[in-house]
Amino acid sequence: MRGPVEGIPPLLMPVAHALQQAYEDIGEVLGRLTTDQLWVRPGGAASVGFHVRHIAGALDRLFTYARGEGLAAAQVQAKAKEEQETGLDPSVLAAEVDKAMSAAFAQLRATTADMLLTKRGVGRRQLPSNVLGLLFHAAEHATRHAGQAITTAKIVLQLPAHNS
Repeated sequence: MRGPVEGIPPLLMPVAHALQQAYEDIGEVLGRLTTDQLWVRPGGAASVGFHVRHIAGALDRLFTYARGEGLAAAQVQAKAKEEQETGLDPSVLAAEVDKAMSAAFAQLRATTADMLLTKRGVGRRQLPSNVLGLLFHAAEHATRHAGQAITTAKIVLQLPAHNS
C-alpha cells in the first residue's frame, strides 16, 4: 500500500513495491550485524550474507532473462560464489544490493505493457516463461530471501558467541 512509484508502469507496481520492501528490510538487517555475524550459519542454515548476495545475484539473473538475454560468464561465476564468499562486510553487501536494485528499477521503468507477455526462456534448458512472470518471480524471490535474512539475523543475534 505504497502508492505509485514514479516511472513504473501500473501493471508492474506490485513488482516495484515488493522490491522496495525487500530493499528496506535488507538495509535494516545489514545495519544490525557485524561482518562475522553476517556469515554465521545457525544449525547449518544459509547465512544472512548468502541471502543478501543471492537477492542481488538472482535479481540480476532473472532480469537478464526478462530482457531475453542469456547469462554472461561473469554472472555464472558470481552465482557460484554467492554461498562460498564469506567475510564480506555489510557495506560491500549493501553496495551489491544497491546496484542490483537500481538496475532492476531502471529495467522496470523501461518495460512497456506490450512487452509483458513476450515469451522468454530461462536457463540452459530454456524453461518457458515470459517477461511478466520473470519480473514477478524476481520480486517474490527477493522478498522470500529478505524474510529468511531477517529470521536468520534474529537467531544469530541471540547466539551467545555472536551478540555484541
